[in-house]
Amino acid sequence: MLVAGAAGMARAHGLVGQRFFPATLAIDDPFVADELSLPTASVARRHATAEEAAGVETEFSAELSKRLSPNLGLSLGGTVLMGAPEGGPTIAGFDNMAIGLKYVFLKSAEHELIVAAGVDIDVGGTGQERVGADSFSTFTPSLFFGEGLGDLPDSFRYLKPAAVTGVLGLALPVHVNPRVFDWGFTLQYNLQYLQSYVRDVGLPAPFNRMIPIVEFAMDTSVEGRSRTTGTISPGIIWFGRYMQLGFEALIPVNGNALDPTEARQNGVGFLGQIHFYLDDIWPEVFTWTPFSGVLGPTQP
Repeated sequence: MLVAGAAGMARAHGLVGQRFFPATLAIDDPFVADELSLPTASVARRHATAEEAAGVETEFSAELSKRLSPNLGLSLGGTVLMGAPEGGPTIAGFDNMAIGLKYVFLKSAEHELIVAAGVDIDVGGTGQERVGADSFSTFTPSLFFGEGLGDLPDSFRYLKPAAVTGVLGLALPVHVNPRVFDWGFTLQYNLQYLQSYVRDVGLPAPFNRMIPIVEFAMDTSVEGRSRTTGTISPGIIWFGRYMQLGFEALIPVNGNALDPTEARQNGVGFLGQIHFYLDDIWPEVFTWTPFSGVLGPTQP
């Protein structure tokens, strides 16, 4: 059975006050937007188990996000998994389709704060059994948040470009499988914010539009013996007017498998993404909503 190398797929970018939050790669973030991630790719090496040989797992995913209103968004995603075991043939196939619904219920421009709630659905039976796609669906209600540090006092002005985002969710399978607490957070430092609102330190392009970031994507079993696994992903995001590029390392925590019989990540893997801001590329078309008309671009 193949094991996914990164957490959820739904991504969005947005503005709260003067704070720009990018789309993150390893965990979901608190925004709704009109965007396309194509592709998000990861590569990771896996330990051998009693049932499977060691090998390399590659994952390619795509996801489309669409606002239904200024604060309500829908996302659809799909993933292709490829496993290359040592001494055996490559196994490839589709994972289950993912559907997400999210509602932003709190925004504070003054405090650069955003909070949202949503649910992600892994639609059972839409993927292929040979790559480990479940035959049953899993519902994950979640709480999302983002907080910029721009309202710190001037004595801490060089911390103002920093921000934190996070997600807390409980995976509820429509089956007897154990429930899992999905949680994660990011630490990010926006160099454009530093130049524009703290001090112009003279960074040239492309560095003046980069965001160094560390993402923590974790799962904790909540039934039986508690165990936490996941990845820590340091990396960099560059954002432009219409798209962003992201690249991160995937560093496993506790073997990266809740089930000890499953394959586990061995060495450091890699995660990369090309992400398009559809709401900025063609706002007259991509930001139309059935309830609120044309919303316009995310970035002014």
